[in-house]
Amino acid sequence: MIADQLVVHKTKEESTTYKKDRSSESPKRSIVKSISWRIVGTLDTIIISWIITGTLSLAFSIGMVELVTKMVLYFFHERIWNTIKWGR
Repeated sequence: MIADQLVVHKTKEESTTYKKDRSSESPKRSIVKSISWRIVGTLDTIIISWIITGTLSLAFSIGMVELVTKMVLYFFHERIWNTIKWGR
């Protein structure tokens, strides 16, 4: 109920600003952001793995496997969501 009211009462200016801000990001920027986020996620996995295992080489191995598997899983996750009409 409240969420509906917030959406309904959004001013035209706010709506236009939001659309402008969303579309102003270039694909190149999105790619760089995606890569930087993946690096942060993989470093997090490596650090956690190192803390748990106590072995840096094993932690890097886990991080590299995680890097590849997360990219593959994300691809299929996106493809599945592209087939779902809910919320469009």
